[in-house]
Amino acid sequence: MANVYSITAGGGMQSSSIDHSRRMYNFGEKVAELAPKQSPFFTYLSKVAKKPTDDPVFKFLEQRHQWQRRNFEVKTAMTSSAHSGTDANFNLTNLQVDCLYDKYGRVVTTAVAPNFILSGQMVAIEVEYDANGTDAGVGSETAAIAYYKVNADPDLSNSAYAEIDLTFIKVVYKPTSSVSGEITEASASKLIHRADAKCQVVGSAWAEGSTDPEGWKDEFYDREGYCQIFKTAISLFSGTSLATRYRGVSNEYKRVWQEKLMEHKMDLEHAMLFGIGSDDSTSTGPVRRSWGIVPYTEAYGKIKTFTYASSTYDDFIDAMEDVFSPESGNSGNKLVLASRKVLSYFNKLGGSSFLGNTMALGHTATTSGGSNGYSVDIQNVKGSFGHNVTRVNTLYGDLHLVEQPLFRGMWEDYAVMVDLKNVAYRPLAANGTSRDTHIITNVQNNNVDGRKDQILTEAGLEISLPETHTLLKFA
Repeated sequence: MANVYSITAGGGMQSSSIDHSRRMYNFGEKVAELAPKQSPFFTYLSKVAKKPTDDPVFKFLEQRHQWQRRNFEVKTAMTSSAHSGTDANFNLTNLQVDCLYDKYGRVVTTAVAPNFILSGQMVAIEVEYDANGTDAGVGSETAAIAYYKVNADPDLSNSAYAEIDLTFIKVVYKPTSSVSGEITEASASKLIHRADAKCQVVGSAWAEGSTDPEGWKDEFYDREGYCQIFKTAISLFSGTSLATRYRGVSNEYKRVWQEKLMEHKMDLEHAMLFGIGSDDSTSTGPVRRSWGIVPYTEAYGKIKTFTYASSTYDDFIDAMEDVFSPESGNSGNKLVLASRKVLSYFNKLGGSSFLGNTMALGHTATTSGGSNGYSVDIQNVKGSFGHNVTRVNTLYGDLHLVEQPLFRGMWEDYAVMVDLKNVAYRPLAANGTSRDTHIITNVQNNNVDGRKDQILTEAGLEISLPETHTLLKFA
């Protein structure tokens, strides 16, 4: 066997130097700790939402639990027969109903058949009680809620609606200051089921000793994401420059190396914020690009608009009612990445600011329950990873605002609300090899008198349940 001697002056037998051999160093766990305030999104992803993948085109499933919903609407208006002293005359046959979310739980604009309605269920339907049997038009009769039992499994042959047969149970007033409770049906009375009337499954009711019912299930929705290859080169340094002492910073190589590491990290931050996802084939191989949270939310999530001059805490409460809706799979906390301009709006005390606009309401509060500007709860706290956090507590959940330095220029009026439960940083790792951020030294040719290194990351952003993320646009 040939003897191997040191290639480093002063080195011992069988030793070598990283300056003269190609090596790889995994830096994935440490890169997020570099200047976390400059890249808050990547820092939070790396620390609390990191989930390696074994495929550069990674698949994931979304589940929206539909037991929280099971609401539907009347598709085609229907009026019952006159009561004539018999409840059975209020029974309905082939009532057409639909809903605005599909079997995956996704909100849709074109109504579909509600596949969750089953025989034996109890349903409540908005109706108008027509006491004399003469319909005077929409909204002219007495508002009420009718309760029915579904007496057969629905006809689902049409994908746009279901037809159901209902047995009448009871009708009650929608309470007002003058009427409430159960309605005593007049002989000529009818129940009018208007188109788009709201309906809700309210449980099931079965007789003792009855047989088992049919079942239904919601479905997973399949999505995919892409691992993007990021490369940053540290330009070739000759052997002479490596051995030269410079002014300012004596070791120019180390100075440039540090700058390039930050540049690589900021490339990741930019892509996770603003990237457009795609998987393109080229003559040299596929080129994959990861989605960023901003364009993905613009395309598939929610968008709320506010104004610096007049938006208040009350406006945020109105928006949060939708943003934190539990049937969408929301958690109770949102990381809000905001531009400095938006953060200033939340923290200033004067006019045209969140606090200023809100506090102004305190002078106009009424004894009849009008808005009270002094009920706002805003706190400045220290974040877990060195960030300054402005926390805004709302009735539905908490907003944790963090400065995003990259929201400038065309994005200076933006903030994005991220549900960290529904995002993940997905570095490629399998078969004992990790493609998370790592450094490859000495990538230059062997006959070059010098050194060149590169930093490489192959990773992507997984964004699930896009309706749980919201873009805030200010003007």
